[in-house]
Amino acid sequence: MTLALLGGLAIVVANLLLAPALPAADAPKVQPAAGELVPLMLDLPRAAFIGTPPEGLKTNSYTEPYDPDKPHPQLMVPRGLKNLAPGSKLTCSATNITAEALAKLTDDDKDGSSDSITILSRGKQWVQLDLDSSHEIYAIMIWHAHDMPKVYHDVIVQVADAPEFKQQVRTLFNNDQDNSFGLGVGTDREYFETHQGRLINAGGVKARYIRFCSKGSTQSALNEYTELEVFGRPAK
Repeated sequence: MTLALLGGLAIVVANLLLAPALPAADAPKVQPAAGELVPLMLDLPRAAFIGTPPEGLKTNSYTEPYDPDKPHPQLMVPRGLKNLAPGSKLTCSATNITAEALAKLTDDDKDGSSDSITILSRGKQWVQLDLDSSHEIYAIMIWHAHDMPKVYHDVIVQVADAPEFKQQVRTLFNNDQDNSFGLGVGTDREYFETHQGRLINAGGVKARYIRFCSKGSTQSALNEYTELEVFGRPAK
């Protein structure tokens, strides 16, 4: 190899080493994998009140500390999930509720005003969603009435494959720690209701029916709901 050729190669190598790196925008974009998990994006309503719980409000030793600004832990879920609650069939144990009133639970109105609240009878009551077919359920959001700080009792969320909830019932959340509802002793904690609602990790459980139970609150024996959301996809 001649000295002239060697010199030319040296110049080319030097120019390559000194050339500026491609900006990030020009770098090849990495496509996400088909099964990649993404953060669940929640649409929270505005806070309906400012302040602390009323004096004398009775809570239990297993009630979570009051923290209305504490964000939900980030929940990773598969891409493309939909809120299955709108369009699902709603039924409940209370006899004082019309179909129109129940429909408010899935109308995307999560506001803390009284117009957004559906009130069920006193005592042990439940609301049930029929998703029409089996779905993989990854997350559930519940908003009871959040017009003021209060703690709802015996909050239980279960799923099943039949509407009677007598076989293959799976419990996703249960803070009934004295089993007063009769569905088993719960291990979850009671919590103050705020605009944050309650996020439940369903882990992709397959089911058609979802039942939400409660037994009044620290404010009254009535059962109040504002909105229900169920994030999932058709079962494979």
